Amino acid sequence: MSLSIGIVGLPNVGKSTMFNALTNLQVDASAYPFCTIDPNVGVVEVPDNRIDALEEMVKPQKTVHPTVEFVDIAGLVAGASKGEGLGNKFLHNIREVDAIAHVVRFFGDQNVAHVHGKVDPQDDIKTINLELILADLELVTKKYNEVKDKSKGKSDKDILLRVDALGKIKETLEAEKLAKDSGLNEEEWASIKDLQFLTAKPVFFIANVDEDVVSSISDDELKQKLGVQEEVVGLCARLEMEISRIGTKEERKEYLQEFGLQESGLDRVIKRGYSILNLISYFTAGEKEVRAWTITQGTKAPQAAGVIHTDFERGFIKADVIRWDELIACNGWPAAREKGKVRMEGKEYIVQDGDVMLFRFNV
Repeated sequence: MSLSIGIVGLPNVGKSTMFNALTNLQVDASAYPFCTIDPNVGVVEVPDNRIDALEEMVKPQKTVHPTVEFVDIAGLVAGASKGEGLGNKFLHNIREVDAIAHVVRFFGDQNVAHVHGKVDPQDDIKTINLELILADLELVTKKYNEVKDKSKGKSDKDILLRVDALGKIKETLEAEKLAKDSGLNEEEWASIKDLQFLTAKPVFFIANVDEDVVSSISDDELKQKLGVQEEVVGLCARLEMEISRIGTKEERKEYLQEFGLQESGLDRVIKRGYSILNLISYFTAGEKEVRAWTITQGTKAPQAAGVIHTDFERGFIKADVIRWDELIACNGWPAAREKGKVRMEGKEYIVQDGDVMLFRFNV
């Protein structure tokens, strides 16, 4: 299971600079509106000191981190849904992502033009939300009319459920509210899951601040300034770009500390994506491979095993489980077993973040 995040925002808010820093890919980050024409896609390893520690202990032939895919599309402006700027031509590129990261400008660089002529983060959010709403409204109106025509004179439960769900979404969007606020129940959401409404996706905000305040302003303060309920990550995209160009992990850590930072903003962006999607990691650790596996919080052991291979789930018998830090403290499986630290868990066990697991199965 991998995570994909779509990056949206106005032109010149630092989206492409941040994307460059995340992926170390050199896309055009010029200070001109609409410089990002084609969507840029980059795949990034998920930083996790737990897998690094397991690798150091086991010294495997191979270490595999989970990955996150970032999709950076053209900056949107007011009227995009009606063809202004680049229009909403590229919004379809993020319809299939798992979550949306909305980059908002706080920095005040006079050399970088703001499309509205002033830096007003709350107003920028309203602009982008409205364009996403209008893009979804165009989609739901088309689908609602199609399904409504098909449902005439029919009593098919699935079709009628889809009609009702689309009607509620349409009404919500027409009121300039997000699809996620339409009050649909679980069954109704399932009936329209294939349509991938942008305003139904989990979202968090990335506040791109000036370099001189990045260590002194907290995410909670930025959240209050934005007036949003969603999570906020504060970072300086230009600083993150500089950090991404530094050679070793230790050198990057030292550079961060010079600015009073404990970890990069980009690491926090990835972690926030995991958090809002309720994703966790468990590990497998052996001589051939140390690997992190991504699952949804609340996943039971057989289904977690199925992420590795369907045979593991189908023939699941039990799992040997230990916390990653306990395994390291014991310096490996043999000592951990001797000390009674390894638990045997069955089919009802709910896998916890940080578990190291060894599956027993028979097919």
